[in-house]
This record gives sequence, structure tokens and C-alpha cells, in this order.
Amino acid sequence: MRALSRACPDDHPGGHDLRRGVRRGTRAVAALAAAGLLAAGVAVASPAPASAEPGAVVISQVYGGGGNSGAPYTNDYVELFNRSTAAISLDGWSLQYTSATGTGLFGSQKQDLSGSLAPGQYHLVQLSAGSTPSGALPSPDTVGNLSLSATAGKVALVRSATGLACNGGSSPCSPEQTAQIADLVGYGTANYFEGTAAAPGLGNSTAAVRAGGGCADTDDNAADFAAGTPAPRNTATPPAPCGAASPSPSASPSASPSVSPSASPTPSPTPSVAPCDVPANRQIAEVQGSGDTSPLAGQTVRVEGIVTGDFQQTGQQSGFYFQDPTPDADPATSDGLFAFARASFKDVKVGDRVLVTGRVTEFNGLTELSPVTAVDVCGTGTIKPKVYDLPRAEGATFEPYENVLVTFPEPLTVTDHYNLGRYGEVTVAAGGRLFQRTDRSGVNPALDARRSLLIDDGSNTENPATIPHTTPQVVRLGDTAVGITGVLSYGFGAYRLEPTEQITFLRTNPRLPAPAPVGGNVRVASLNTLNWFTTLDSRGADTVEEQQRQLKKIVATLKGLNADVVGLMEVENNGQTAVNALVDALNAEVGAGTYAALTHPYPGTDLIHVAAIYKPAKVTPVGETRSSTDPVFRRPPLIQTFRRAGGGQPFTLLVNHFKSKGCDEEATGGDADQGDGQSCYNDERVRQAKAVLGLIDSMDLPNPLVIGDLNAYGEEDPIHTLEKGGLTSLSKRFVPAAQRYSYLFNGLSGELDHAMAGKQLAKRVTGATIWHVNADEPRILDYNLEYNPPSLYRPDAFRSSDHDPLLIGLNLPGGKG
Repeated sequence: MRALSRACPDDHPGGHDLRRGVRRGTRAVAALAAAGLLAAGVAVASPAPASAEPGAVVISQVYGGGGNSGAPYTNDYVELFNRSTAAISLDGWSLQYTSATGTGLFGSQKQDLSGSLAPGQYHLVQLSAGSTPSGALPSPDTVGNLSLSATAGKVALVRSATGLACNGGSSPCSPEQTAQIADLVGYGTANYFEGTAAAPGLGNSTAAVRAGGGCADTDDNAADFAAGTPAPRNTATPPAPCGAASPSPSASPSASPSVSPSASPTPSPTPSVAPCDVPANRQIAEVQGSGDTSPLAGQTVRVEGIVTGDFQQTGQQSGFYFQDPTPDADPATSDGLFAFARASFKDVKVGDRVLVTGRVTEFNGLTELSPVTAVDVCGTGTIKPKVYDLPRAEGATFEPYENVLVTFPEPLTVTDHYNLGRYGEVTVAAGGRLFQRTDRSGVNPALDARRSLLIDDGSNTENPATIPHTTPQVVRLGDTAVGITGVLSYGFGAYRLEPTEQITFLRTNPRLPAPAPVGGNVRVASLNTLNWFTTLDSRGADTVEEQQRQLKKIVATLKGLNADVVGLMEVENNGQTAVNALVDALNAEVGAGTYAALTHPYPGTDLIHVAAIYKPAKVTPVGETRSSTDPVFRRPPLIQTFRRAGGGQPFTLLVNHFKSKGCDEEATGGDADQGDGQSCYNDERVRQAKAVLGLIDSMDLPNPLVIGDLNAYGEEDPIHTLEKGGLTSLSKRFVPAAQRYSYLFNGLSGELDHAMAGKQLAKRVTGATIWHVNADEPRILDYNLEYNPPSLYRPDAFRSSDHDPLLIGLNLPGGKG
């Protein structure tokens, strides 16, 4: 599957999807480590994938000797059991198997499941038959053909119909794969299992039988299973809900043998005290403590609070926040907790007064209860959100408010929406937009961090079907909201607010349907097209449909700019094919012959090159189109002198695309990241800037206008080099500071795209503007078909690229029109 963003990996630091690192892990490995349930004593064993609370549906029997000599049954089977108090759907789940120590993957043997299990109900999965017929199984609920080993193997119950490309041993399961495993039974010599050891080895006449009729689940295969006589049960077997006294399980009436497993369960004790009469033994503040980690980590506690945030149904989050209505007097201790308990364990709602029993765990920096062994709803109550004003005080953190319901009263401005579609995240800040520190003076990164807040949708689901903050309009950078309220959580290296109330963003940075007026009698524009390719499945579009969607957006942008000359970046370097396709589509909209394309005399060898188009009725090329063979240019510039149609004063356009900031193994010496905010290849960009100045001098270019994606922010060395060489930044001169940006990276705005004029031409400039159709818009609006909701696409200029276009007005004497 392709990356979500098509931005050229050479042109953007770190590449888009890689810049944030891994956003979502799973709870399984961390929960097991905290609970002491990692596989031990086996050198190749991987962490067991038990859920962070006891499983709802578990594997209650495994039998692989079917049809062998002395076997009581012809077929292998696996028995499932619902040990929870609610019905559980198996739709979309699967049973997966691989050998005990081989290299085969779970997904190579997979059986899809369906249906629903009531509390205490069994589900029988009939599997392959051996060569020696014997007894028939009870009527199976699912029929499959997996072939289990009679002695040793690994069986996984998976919350997905997708085969896992791992086996836990020679091919370890990633956290994402582990999170899909609802239950795992490794038996015999298996090198992947829950807990301290695998379940016992089996034979033709023995099955792995879970104790307690299926109710026992300590997340330890060795403790939970014994080798017993096979006694398969199905949905026709009388349910045996956990928590009620139940007899030793026997086979269903239709089973041939009528023997019970040797590992007969003991009756589950009936509580002698009503759950709500069992008081809390700790206050939430005691669990939280005054530091980053809990002083009670690893201990089992019982605490009381009011539910403030219910996220039991949101993907893998699967839990709820609750807060002490009678907090202690210590401002350093938080009064809220997260309980990792799915709705199938105990469904709660906001306002419930709950008593929760569970182990204190630090998960990815968040103090929580996991696993939870009891949730008792014992009334109702209310919690008033704590008021928090941004920016945080110097040296202060959100730690004292971890898991606490808070509200932010001041206007907060959207400063990042990169992960809006993928994880439901936006970042907001008090005091307005955040800028790159090398883009302008006066930026204080430490203060900017203190005035920022990450807002998360509370779900671990990637690319959710319903994306927050898209109705009634899609949120845009610069939009603001007042009174944002939610629970302050922590995960994946950052504090994050999980809203408990709908957020209404006000359109305080409205879209402009056309760029601001720039005056003059000649208009010049610069546009990075974000990989306009006519070759499919490359850097640009992957299908004809995507290509047409992309083309419509670029054409809409060019129509809106209505420039007489346009310098283009990130156009496929395939001769004139890509640029001519763009001109043809544009002329089909604005009139035949309106635009023509220049031919680049030396486009270089990179996959992309710079290009230029112009209106023959407005301007006339003077002399040949030129470039440079200097190897300092990975994407050689395009140079063309123009006059207004009919004559007059000329100007010379130099279209550039400097080396990106992305770091790689070639970035050594002065091109390595110097830690000054300019990232990698700053020296090369400086050399390119000097080479451009050299071309202006050596070619005696009249009235130079240098435009393009220079991959350098406004106060970086390459820009200073050009300024010291006699060029004037037109955006610094004409564009207000708050609007002087063309690109968004890591939540920080800045100008990578520039227009710089020679001394005499600068006197002829009537205006310059940046049309903010891209940097402020989330990427879910672009032309891609993957993940982007179809309802959001429009064939307009907004999110046609990831760089904003620039427009310059020139008042040139002479000519006509």
C-alpha cells in the first residue's frame, strides 16, 4: 500500500508520513510487561499477545489428534468460549494456526469466523480430518480445514479476517499485529505463548482444556490449560456464564464420547458482599502521585470516581476516564485515571459513579488501570472541568492534569492538521499560528511549545471512516475555537486532549477564491505542482482517475492565478509530455492558444524538472531559452527573457528548485544537519544560490526575477546569499508577516517558495501575494483516492499541491495591451 502523501521524498524533510515516527502502538506488549506476563525461559519466545484485561472470547479447548490412531474423534477442533457478561460478535474474526517452532506464518492457515456468542456460550470449530475414522464431533458451529499438530502448535484467535504475517517466533509479531490477537494458545514445544510457559504437550487422545469451564484466564497458557480428555462443546451446549457455579463441562448431547475433560473446573465462587459495598482502598491522587510515574505501579488497587470520558467504543482505545469528586489538596497530583476496560467487560457512561479494581500500570507514559478486574457502577455524579489557560508557565507540564477533565477558555488557533485524516488529530495554539524559527526573527520555540495543544479524537483507528472537524466545513489552518473541553491524556510522546464535547471551529482564516490584487501590466507566478506526472504509478497519480482529479485541481489553480508567465516545479522530466498535457488542459478551459510552454534546453537527470508556461498574447520570449550545466544544480534552472507583446523593457525569469532539506547518507560535512534549524544540504543550497548569482552576471541577464521552491526559509543562508547578491525578496516587501508563508511542516508555517528581483526590476514591482490554497488546507482534500472521503473532493484549487503559489505584478514600460 502506498504512503498517504505523494510528496516527493527528495523534496521534503524526512518524507511526510515518516516525519512523526510511529503514531500508534498497541497495549499488548506494554501491558504484559507491566503484569509480568512476558514469555520466559524460552530463548526464541516473543511477548504474549494477551489483551490488557482478561479476554472476553477465549480459546477453551484445542485438539489436534483427530483421525489418528486411538483418537476419539475423526476431526481436529478448536472450542471458543464467551467468558464475558455481554454477547460478542465473531463477525470479521478468524482462527489462525502455525507450527510450534517452524517458519510458517499464522496467515498461511486461517479460518474465518462469524456469528454471535452469548455470555457463557461455546462455539465449536471443526477442522481437518485424519485418515482413521472414529467418533463424530457435536454439530459444529464453523467448519474449516486447518490441520493442527497432535502434539505441539500455536493457535491464535484474531479480531480480523486478515492473515497475520508473523509467527511470534522466527517472525516476531509487531505491536500492530499483536493487537489483533484476542487469545493465543501455544502448546507443547511452541515458541510463542501467553505467560511463563506454553500449555502442556498433547497427544491423539488429549486436548488442551482451559480451566473453569473456560472462565480461567490469567494470561498464562501453562496455568490456564491442562491436558485432558477431549470434550467439545458447541452453541447447543447449555451456557455456563462465569461468576455462577457451574458443573464440570461435559460433551454436547450429540457427541459420541460422553466423558468430561480431566481438567474439570471448580465452581466459581459467588460473592458474599454486594460489589458496591466493597469500598475503595486508595484515592486516585495516591495512585497518580506527584511525579511522572505512579508510586503504586504494579499494585492492584480499588478506586472510586465519576466517569468523565467514555471511549470504550473507539477503536483500540477501549476504556474510560474517571475522576475523583473529592480531590486531595496537593496541586501536583492528578485526580483522574484511565481504566482500560472494553464495553464488553462493563459498559459505562459519562456521569456514572464507579468503583474500579485493577493493576496500576504505566502505559506509554500514561498512568492507568490495566488489567481491570472489576467495574461496579454505584450511582451518578458530576465533575466540573478544570479551567486551564495557555500558554503553560515556564517549566510547567500537563502532568498534574493527566486524565483530568479540563477546559481551555481562550481562543485557540489551528496550527497543524497533518494527521487529521489518519488519526483524527489537530494541533491548536494560544496566540495564533506557529512559524519556523529560521523563517523570521522573534520566534520562540520554547514559548510556542507551551502555548500548543494536541487534540486527539480518542481513537486508535487509522484512517477512520468518519473524520472529525470536517462538518459543517473542513477545518483549515488559522481557524479558531473557544472553550475546548476534554480529558487530558498522554501517549506516544505527547499530552493530548480527547474532547468530550463537540468542538466548533470558526472560519477566522477564510478561503480567498482568487489571489489578492497585485497590479501591474504583467503578472508572474510560481507554482510547485506536487509531482505532476503523466506516467502513472510513479511519484504522482497511480490511476487515470487520480490523474484527472489532480489535473483539474492544478488547472483550477492556474486559472485562478491568471498569470502571464508561470514558473512550475515538480513536473515530470519526460520531455514536453507532462508540461504540454498541462497546457492542453488549461487551454481547454481558458481558450485555445492562450498558453504555450517553453522547452527546457537542459532539464537534467532528476525525475522532476522545472518548467514555464506563458501567454503569447501578453509576453514575447526574447532570445533562446537557456539553462546551466553546472553540476551544483540537481534540477537545472530554466532561464528566459521576456518583453511585453509589442516590445518594451525586458525582464528575465529564472525558475529554480533547490535541493531539499531531507537528510540521507550523502549528507556529510557541511551538508550534514548542523542543528541550526536549516536541516541537511544547507551548504549545497548556498552553493546553488551563488551559482544563480553567477549566471545573472555571466549571462548579463537583464532585470532578473528569481522564482521557485528554494527549500530555504526566509532567514536562512541561501536567501541571505541571494539578498547580499543584490536581489530583493518581494514577499518580505509586499506580504504582511502574518501571511508570509507557503508551506507547513511539523506544525510550523514558513516560506519555502520565493520571488526575488534585481535592483532595477524591483522598482517596477507593483505588488506580490501568496495565495493560500494549499498550506492551510488538510491533505484529505487532495486528489488521492486512498482514505480520502469521496464527498470531500472538489475540482478546485484548494489542496491542489502542498505549496502555496506566489503571484507578482510588474509595471513594464512599452509594449501593448
